[in-house]
Amino acid sequence: AKETTTLGFQVGLLLKPGMVLLLEGDLAAGKTTFTKGIGQALGIERTINSPTFTIMKRYMKDENKLYHVDLYRLDDINTDFDLEDYINSDGVSVIEWPFKVKDILPKAYLLVSFTVMDNDQRKITFEAKGDFYESVVRYL
Repeated sequence: AKETTTLGFQVGLLLKPGMVLLLEGDLAAGKTTFTKGIGQALGIERTINSPTFTIMKRYMKDENKLYHVDLYRLDDINTDFDLEDYINSDGVSVIEWPFKVKDILPKAYLLVSFTVMDNDQRKITFEAKGDFYESVVRYL
């Protein structure tokens, strides 16, 4: 978990407002742990935990904003939640289970895929869509 948080922190240092990260992987694969690292890099002091039951949690520290979205239960919830309000907004958007709403995803984003390996190890891969996101991946 520490390595996953550290990697999230390193990515978080490269992020700018309006950026969108899509996190995919099985349950308990490390998506929220990675997001905790991003929050630390943005200076957020509140505890970051999974928004599975609330769909979205907003965290702020000074001018830094993090929108943590978990769409796992989206099919089960009758809500007027408008994801488009948070994509390309004034903060960093981290979206778990993003392909449930693939029609409204932006053209540019960073896809982070989590795979659980043997011995409790995680394989984390990055796929960039868009020039700026490609520069983030090259830096890593």
